[in-house]
Amino acid sequence: MGAQLLKLLSMVGFIALLAGGLAACDNDKGPAQSAGERIDEGIESAGESIEEAGESMQNAAEG
Repeated sequence: MGAQLLKLLSMVGFIALLAGGLAACDNDKGPAQSAGERIDEGIESAGESIEEAGESMQNAAEG
């Protein structure tokens, strides 16, 4: 019974360490992640501007 309990406690401890490690990774933003987010925002903004320009051109052609 003692060996099974030790094995169980070892597994619980290992799982707790993994869960703690994964939780810690979510909060840290490195410079690469910040730069990637800025690039994504810039591309999204450019796409919206192109879409608006296309709509303006379409409206001008129709009317």
